[in-house]
Amino acid sequence: MPWIDDVMCNGCGVCVDECPTGAIKVEEEKAKIYMEECIRCALCHDVCPQEAVRHDSDKVPARVQSNVEKAKLNMAACIQHLGSEEEGQKCLNRMIKHFMREKTIAEKTVRVLKELANA
Repeated sequence: MPWIDDVMCNGCGVCVDECPTGAIKVEEEKAKIYMEECIRCALCHDVCPQEAVRHDSDKVPARVQSNVEKAKLNMAACIQHLGSEEEGQKCLNRMIKHFMREKTIAEKTVRVLKELANA
C-alpha cells in the first residue's frame, strides 16, 4: 500500500489531482492517503515529482522490528505476571503461532487472488 514520506512531500498536490478516487488530500502542506478510499492503482507513485509516495515494502524492516519488540514485551509481561521464564517461553510460542497464522492467511489470500487473475 502506498504511503507518503512527509520529509520528501512538498504538498504540490500533483498526486491529489491524479488520484481517480479522491483518496489523497493535502493537509497541513503534506499529502495524506486515506487508505479506505485507495484502490492501489499506483498512479500516485508514477506522478509524484518528489518521489514522496512510497511503497509499503519500504516499511518491512520497521514492521518486523515492531513485531519482535511487541513479542519481547509480551514475554516480559508473562514472566512478570505469571512468575517464570517458562511462562515467557510459552508466551513467545503463542506469538510465533500468531504470526504463523497471519502468514497462512496471507499465503491463502495470495493463492486465491492469483486464481482470480488467471480466471
